[in-house]
Amino acid sequence: MSFGDPNNPYGQQPQAPQAPYGQQPPVPPQGGPGYGYPQQPQAPQQPYGYPQQGQVPPQQPYGGYPQQAGYGMPGMPQGYASWGARVGAYLIDYLIVGLLPTILYFVALAMSASAATVTPDTSSCPPGDIQCISDAYNKAADTATPVGSFVLIAIAGLIGLAAGLFVLAKEGSTGQTPGKKALGIRLVKEATGQPIGFGMAFVRKLCHILDGFCCLGYLWPLWDEKSQTFADKIAGTVVVKSQ
Repeated sequence: MSFGDPNNPYGQQPQAPQAPYGQQPPVPPQGGPGYGYPQQPQAPQQPYGYPQQGQVPPQQPYGGYPQQAGYGMPGMPQGYASWGARVGAYLIDYLIVGLLPTILYFVALAMSASAATVTPDTSSCPPGDIQCISDAYNKAADTATPVGSFVLIAIAGLIGLAAGLFVLAKEGSTGQTPGKKALGIRLVKEATGQPIGFGMAFVRKLCHILDGFCCLGYLWPLWDEKSQTFADKIAGTVVVKSQ
């Protein structure tokens, strides 16, 4: 008596047909699963206009801030300061820094002028006593220059020097004196757009001597393309709007 398939009397399981010797069994075609294989899930496509996955967005420069045009470059956003603004800033600086020394100078000159009117007293000198008369004139000359006037001149000079150094330090480190800050303008290096430092501010101040000849250098910003004085051109600086 036989069990199972009559064509398989020994009860063996059917085997898949063997490939000829030296050949590999067929494999499903590449690019997609064959018939009977489970389908792989596909990622949904992004709508039109959205960035595709795998694309790297453009990177910002180091620091995360977009680069801007610097001072002195074409398209400078701030623009150059007007001649009127520069004159106004100079007047404000003078009133703040130079007014007190000027007042002290005038007081000292007034004291010297009042003392100069002293007339030598020769009434006590006998007639023909040249030595007595000479001593009287020397005493009047000593009285004509009081010590107080020298003290006031020295104080005025020290105040002016300290104030000048203060203004140079502020202009070199921040680009703004009190007057420039009040009118919203700033002194910067044309090539970099940065403050010029104390040393270069001092050199620029010395170069203003050239501007003083016939005041031509001080008037030059009226028609100059970059509103520069002669000192600005030598030092490579520009005065720009800070607002």
